[in-house]
Amino acid sequence: MSVDFSVEQGVAGISLNRAPANAYDWQMLRDLSEAIQKVRQDASVRVAVVRSALPKFFCSGADISTLKDSDRAQFANFLTLAHETVDMITRTPKIFIAAIAGHCLGGGLELALCCDLRFAAAGKYRIGLAEVNLGLSPGMGGTQRLPRLIPKSRALHMMVTGEPVGPDEALTLGILDRVFPEEAFSDEVDKYAQKLASGPTMAQGYIKLSVNMGLETSLSEGLAIERAHQNQLFASEDVAEGLKAFLEKRAPKYQGK
Repeated sequence: MSVDFSVEQGVAGISLNRAPANAYDWQMLRDLSEAIQKVRQDASVRVAVVRSALPKFFCSGADISTLKDSDRAQFANFLTLAHETVDMITRTPKIFIAAIAGHCLGGGLELALCCDLRFAAAGKYRIGLAEVNLGLSPGMGGTQRLPRLIPKSRALHMMVTGEPVGPDEALTLGILDRVFPEEAFSDEVDKYAQKLASGPTMAQGYIKLSVNMGLETSLSEGLAIERAHQNQLFASEDVAEGLKAFLEKRAPKYQGK
């Protein structure tokens, strides 16, 4: 397996593990898809963290050696599998955190962009979309997700030049949400994930879906999505517990149900 999967205290660990640089091929995409399905289907999983099991690289993007002999139909099918795999993250009502501590390039950044939060370790590694250096465009959602996250002209600059940035600049641009000291990185990511996992994760998931779905529609349609999700949440065990705990002046014990 090129993707390791584990669950501890409600937090799923999805670890990319294809030496030397986590460049993904057909099988790695299938392994990643399987891991995301496990997050979806396992009720004990309340938050997921995507990280690398390898030093120096989060993910370097597509394995060029796999693609160089592909015909147009095979390449199109590869892109479809890649899109379907990462799109699953955006449609799963659980929070995904990308934990980046090494080079995050091409499809690696596109994978991170699909996650809900991007945390990084301080370091000298690079983050960017360099597909143009191969005569290609970003093909796993980068042309759509990056300019939705940062100013369009800055996203265009990164994509048409292929110039990467370091984690501090990525934080300033808004690509990253937090940068932690390297020695404290894993502990800080785990602490944040555990905090979410102990909270009302059903509400967190519906908030995520409301945002992701609503931003693709008009304001009135987005508000309708919000109302529909709120009505579903109101019937949940977590809301009953939250209201009861509030009236009893105690800390709630959420189950994600």
